[in-house]
Amino acid sequence: MTAPMLRRFLMPSVGMPFRIASKASAPALQLGRQFSSTPTPSTTLNQVRKGCRSEQRARKPISPALRDVMAPELKGVCLKVGITKPKKPNSAERKTARVRLSTGRVITAYISGEGHNVQQHSVVLVRGGRSQDCPGVRYHLVRGALDLGGVGNRATSRSKYGTKRPKKAATA
Repeated sequence: MTAPMLRRFLMPSVGMPFRIASKASAPALQLGRQFSSTPTPSTTLNQVRKGCRSEQRARKPISPALRDVMAPELKGVCLKVGITKPKKPNSAERKTARVRLSTGRVITAYISGEGHNVQQHSVVLVRGGRSQDCPGVRYHLVRGALDLGGVGNRATSRSKYGTKRPKKAATA
């Protein structure tokens, strides 16, 4: 390989094509290498040959029933109310409801908080957000909306559980 060809491969081109200066002409444009602190991941020849450079799989939406219709919340009717046992390290009885959404899709939703008044044929509001230790439960019911009442005697995080601010005791 000749010297000009080697230079073309080794030196990066910056804006203008690289010219080799002869002794008689004006001084050549000094092109320095541009380094960055983070190395750019370049593929090796073997990686290209094997074809290992594939795109990452797209992530699944957490709440697909809401994502499909681009809605933050949907109204639905309870078909069945029951309990679900959580995954391995945890042990409890999580309250869940089988809900038919207004779109016709049937989903399983988690009823948060202590106690609830949901029963079959109750009209509820469903929002996204999975219950981490219950497999297949990707939705929450909104407390204090439609037929589902808020949590009674709740002092903290009241907005999440649909509870009004407690009235101050009248002092005489």
